[in-house]
Amino acid sequence: MRVGVLTGGGDCPGLNAVIRAVVRRGVQEFGYEFVGFRDGWKGPLEGLTMPLGIPEVRGILPRGGTILGSSRTNPFKLEGGVEQIKTNLAEAGVDALIAIGGEDTLGVATKLHDLGVNVVGVPKTIDNDLSGTDFTFGFDTAVNIAMEAIDRLHTTAESHHRVLVVEVMGRHAGWIALHSGIAGGANVVLIPERPFDIEQVCKHVMQRFESKYAVIMVVSEGAIPVEGGDMTLVSGEKDAFGHVRLGGIGERLATEIEARTGKEARAVVLGHIQRGGTPTAFDRWLATRFGLHAIAAVRDGDFGTMMALRGTDIVRVPLIEGTGELKLVQPEQYAEAEVFFG
Repeated sequence: MRVGVLTGGGDCPGLNAVIRAVVRRGVQEFGYEFVGFRDGWKGPLEGLTMPLGIPEVRGILPRGGTILGSSRTNPFKLEGGVEQIKTNLAEAGVDALIAIGGEDTLGVATKLHDLGVNVVGVPKTIDNDLSGTDFTFGFDTAVNIAMEAIDRLHTTAESHHRVLVVEVMGRHAGWIALHSGIAGGANVVLIPERPFDIEQVCKHVMQRFESKYAVIMVVSEGAIPVEGGDMTLVSGEKDAFGHVRLGGIGERLATEIEARTGKEARAVVLGHIQRGGTPTAFDRWLATRFGLHAIAAVRDGDFGTMMALRGTDIVRVPLIEGTGELKLVQPEQYAEAEVFFG
């Protein structure tokens, strides 16, 4: 059997660990051949391939990013795109495809499976917002990077008696902000699931200063105010999956807080730093196990499935379970962080 592998969407720590596990088990135990498709769905769409065997995956476990490259190409937005993918897969002698990605990448995989392509999915996103799995790899690394930044910012906030607003990733789900905020001892955490009242935020700021301590605030890029409830955009342009580019809520908040409280406020945007660098031990462990189980699903002919973490077990669920709806922070989970506000 010849198996294709691709990685799509935003890069993520742990992608290389999945690729390595898929190839190592596939070659050593099942005798499969592999072909790597370059740059997400652009690879099978344009026939962009690279060799993918044991020599190619040696030493990649601790590396961030993806040796296959990535893109946000959506074949369903291109005329004849799906037919071209089917043709290129056939010409490359590919019997099955393992797609590693988030909501958009696995959404394409779901549609292709419905159209007769043998696809197995592996969930990936630093946002941890894919339903069907307890955690996605990349999330733990992003949280740890954000937490380390928050730890460092505490000292400068105290030294200069400032409000520091830390903007982290999270378009529609506030998991990174929630986890890093709690772990880093933030005084306010703002997430997309709970529109915030700027007056209440300013009250928390003043309460904190009254106790002789400065303020660390963590905000998801997709957080919105109750009044004028819109996301802050870098631009109105949309990518192939209809997503606008978010950014600027941290600066917007810092400006508003300074004007309302008279306290100096600065914004720190972590941005793509959260995606980069070597994956944590947890993400290496999870990504490796996802890869091992994904190639086993190919062997079993269990196509149209996605690997998922349930407790400590890796299970197979229908692809639609991973992409049907987003996994959001629940009110009771947010309430745990609110204990430490102010």
